[in-house]
Amino acid sequence: MSGKILKTPSADNIVASVNAAKKSRGLPPLHLWNPPFCGDLDIRIARDGTWFYLGTPIGRPALVKLFSSILKREKGKYFLVTPVEKVGIIVDDAPFVAVDFDQIDGDLHFTTHVGDKMIAGPKNPIRIERNELTGEPSPYILVRSELEALIDRKSFYRLVDIGIHKSLDGQSWFGLISKETFFPIIPSNDLET
Repeated sequence: MSGKILKTPSADNIVASVNAAKKSRGLPPLHLWNPPFCGDLDIRIARDGTWFYLGTPIGRPALVKLFSSILKREKGKYFLVTPVEKVGIIVDDAPFVAVDFDQIDGDLHFTTHVGDKMIAGPKNPIRIERNELTGEPSPYILVRSELEALIDRKSFYRLVDIGIHKSLDGQSWFGLISKETFFPIIPSNDLET
């Protein structure tokens, strides 16, 4: 035995590790951290962006913001990562929700429920998933490194109001433009049915 005592994963241990490693106001350098996997933690992010710990909503926005800053996705799974531990969590859909946007000089500036800001474009593309049974769209924007935000319904309706039609590969599409990039939402012909 090495004599090193491994702690059982807990929310308190995660907070302590992040606070000890934090040196600036920006996001922690997750790309530099490669700790061992310590197990799963009973944290779940619901589709509406609510974070739950042990089945109870986390009511402290600062704690949710801290956890969201150390969130990482690898091979389709989600983890909270610190310099010394990596724990698995459950994400029902996307880990973030884009709750608002502004159109500034033709570009779409989004804000998530935890305060992340991004401009839709090549580095932060918008994509649409459609429910196979209902056809209902679920729009997403990439926030950072494999982490997306579900664009909330009110924002999506506002986006549809400013959408345009554009020809792509000989087919007309309805979509959005930001940072000189066109993001197709639906074929224009499908809007008529």
